[in-house]
Amino acid sequence: MSHTTRAHVGLLQISLAGVLWGTGGLAVQVIRDVTPMSVLTISAYRMLIAAVVLIAILLALRQLGGVVALLRRRPLHVVAVGVSTASYQALYFASVVMVGVTVATVVSLGLAPVLLTIAESVHRRVLPRPGELAVLGAALAGLLLVSASAGTAGGGPHPVLGVLAALGSGTAYAATTLLGRPLAQSTGPLTLTTATTSVGAIALVPFALVAGPAGSSLGDPLVLGTLVYLGVLTMALAYGLLYAGLRTTPGSSAVIATLLEPVTAAVLAAVFLGERLGVAGVVGTCLILAAVAGLGRREPAVPPA
Repeated sequence: MSHTTRAHVGLLQISLAGVLWGTGGLAVQVIRDVTPMSVLTISAYRMLIAAVVLIAILLALRQLGGVVALLRRRPLHVVAVGVSTASYQALYFASVVMVGVTVATVVSLGLAPVLLTIAESVHRRVLPRPGELAVLGAALAGLLLVSASAGTAGGGPHPVLGVLAALGSGTAYAATTLLGRPLAQSTGPLTLTTATTSVGAIALVPFALVAGPAGSSLGDPLVLGTLVYLGVLTMALAYGLLYAGLRTTPGSSAVIATLLEPVTAAVLAAVFLGERLGVAGVVGTCLILAAVAGLGRREPAVPPA
């Protein structure tokens, strides 16, 4: 398989991860319609379930030693990726509560590709190419339109703190991609996903306990089934696809590809929750899809040694 083909496959894997993440909002809404479980508790259970499933798979394949070897070889690196993954989720949910969905989504998901494009330009010691700037601009414009169309009408009670949390979330998301790519190029996706997810789960559990345990809610089949869906598909599988795609895809391209997440979330909200996308949402969706398609036409970056 040529390097160009591998890059296109990697972009497809990351795009699929973005689509899976986009279903998470609807799943959380399903849970909260049944029980007022805190978003921190939901996020912690999501990572815990994913970690248990991934460890079970590695045990069945007799490959758990790879996780132990990775932790011995790159302990700080793995912990950094796991904690940044957990931080991204926690800060994003906090921002949604404090400032509202629209601002939280625009700031957190919009900041990440900008930071990664700057980081890659600094690493290469060259200015971003016009094509890169065009793709980035289209993606950010589309994200703004989709978020404005799909977001709630009112803001949250703490706008300043909410924006700061969203900035922290976007920075953590960029850090996850930036730190995860070198590991992804030297480690199998299953091993890396298991290690980082386990670290993230451990990091989130104390905050979930403070926010309040799930209690008897886990006895509800709909709640338990939805949590399993969140853990297995939107966490274990989605992050496995992300790390597999990062083996051949530049970090900034990866983050732009995952902007399919808000597109998916907006479409699902329109179909299942009765929220209308409107003209702005449709235009924004087309811009993001065009930006993701444009990534596939760009010349693949040479992987670092």
